[in-house]
Amino acid sequence: MDDAAALQAYGFNTMTSMGVAWVEALSDMGSEVLSFVADRIKEDVKTQHRLLHCKDVDELQEIQAEFVQKAIDQYREETGKLVEMSRSFVSRAEAERGES
Repeated sequence: MDDAAALQAYGFNTMTSMGVAWVEALSDMGSEVLSFVADRIKEDVKTQHRLLHCKDVDELQEIQAEFVQKAIDQYREETGKLVEMSRSFVSRAEAERGES
C-alpha cells in the first residue's frame, strides 16, 4: 500500500513540475484532435449518403474525387493547426523557463 501511495505522490509531483502551460497545451491539442475527428466523421457520413443516392458512374467518381480532395485539404489544415499549437506551447514553455 505504501508503494502505491509513493507512486501516486511521485506522479502528481512530476505532473505539477511540468507546469500549467504543458497541461493546457495537451488539453487544447486533445480537444482540437477530437473536434477534427468529429468533423471528418461528419464528412464520411455525408459522402456515404451522397454515394447511396448517386445515379451514375460519373457522379460516383465526382463524389469520390471531392471526398478525397476535401480530406487532403482538411488533413493539411489540421496538421498546420497542430504544428502551430506545438510551436506556441514551446514558446510559452521557454518563456516560463526564462522567468524561473
